[in-house]
Amino acid sequence: MTFTDWHSHILPNVDDGSRDVAESLKLLEMLAEQGVGKVIATPHFIADNESVSAFIKRRNDSYNRLKEAANKGMPEIVLGAEVAYYSGISRLSNLKELCIDRTGLLLLEMPFSVWKEYTLKEVVEIATAKNIVVILAHIERYLKFQPYKTLEQLMEIGVLMQVNASYFAELRTRRKALSLLKKGGIQFLGSDCHNLTSRAPKIGTAYEVIKNKFGEDFVWQMNEYGNSLLV
Repeated sequence: MTFTDWHSHILPNVDDGSRDVAESLKLLEMLAEQGVGKVIATPHFIADNESVSAFIKRRNDSYNRLKEAANKGMPEIVLGAEVAYYSGISRLSNLKELCIDRTGLLLLEMPFSVWKEYTLKEVVEIATAKNIVVILAHIERYLKFQPYKTLEQLMEIGVLMQVNASYFAELRTRRKALSLLKKGGIQFLGSDCHNLTSRAPKIGTAYEVIKNKFGEDFVWQMNEYGNSLLV
């Protein structure tokens, strides 16, 4: 069984992730060793910094450099973005260009604060009127700012949830992660890897924790659901 990594910063010299091609190759090797067969590259997009077209050019140039150097047996790279929410994002005309390649899936990073009513309305607007499926990035980071009921309300309209592998891999948060997964609050797992040291990939450990708790069939079904959205 191979896994899909739904959130990563493996592209070289494009954001605060991998610094160069050599580091990216090592990250890909680590992901392969942990059972990852497909990794979605999601560099940060911040609208205040650049236009969508300028971001996509930088991202694609980085991807092409990495692709030329990649070896057989490394995970397949699928292009996407981690899009930072900002007030007015629902009015961005070319927002769909930031979706994961050939899909309508948008990885959206929310504010690390209590979400205002207007913020939630914009997420609903994107999810219901833009022909886009919103995936909230690393939702474990938002839980101290708003009640889980808020996330449930978003899931009711089709918003999906991604957590980082470290939420399962680290002992202090493992129980919370398993509980959240059990009640259906997690659809996707991502390494959110940035480097080889402080933010190295732990996705293999996370899937092992899930398998030990819920069984191999559960892990298979989780991955199959995600992969069905990528075709």
